[in-house]
Amino acid sequence: MYKRLTASRFSVPLIAGLGAMLCITVLSGLSTTVESFVWLMAPFGATMVILFGLPESPLAQPRNIVMGHVLTTAIGLSVASVVSVSPWSLGLAVGLAVGLMLLTDTTHPPAGANPLVVMLAGEQWDFLFMPVAAGAVLIVVFGVIYHRLISGHDYPKRWL
Repeated sequence: MYKRLTASRFSVPLIAGLGAMLCITVLSGLSTTVESFVWLMAPFGATMVILFGLPESPLAQPRNIVMGHVLTTAIGLSVASVVSVSPWSLGLAVGLAVGLMLLTDTTHPPAGANPLVVMLAGEQWDFLFMPVAAGAVLIVVFGVIYHRLISGHDYPKRWL
């Protein structure tokens, strides 16, 4: 009935939490060091859960992380460019983003928030490159290094 408290029960969450902490710290540090660039956005926090907590999941693979974030951000920016931001357009953008991720086999649940982020914050097209694309690529690179050197996970399971 009760799970036994063992070192292994705590080591996996601690290692995952450490990876997430270090990755966000690096991105945040880059944002403060290179002041003309922002490397963070809220959905990256949710990406940490999948990348470090569930690295073997198809949702955590590089293609899903990078393309999921890029595609959904592009949809949010496109919808905002064509129509004004309204409850209807926010719903349309998220619906299109979910559909496109499923259609292209690039599903990454945290990226489902990207249309809302860009539309509600009034972001421009440069946001697609920085922080979204550059940040997602850096997250994947960090994940590969961290899993291979520290967590012991064979990450990624597939690149494309």
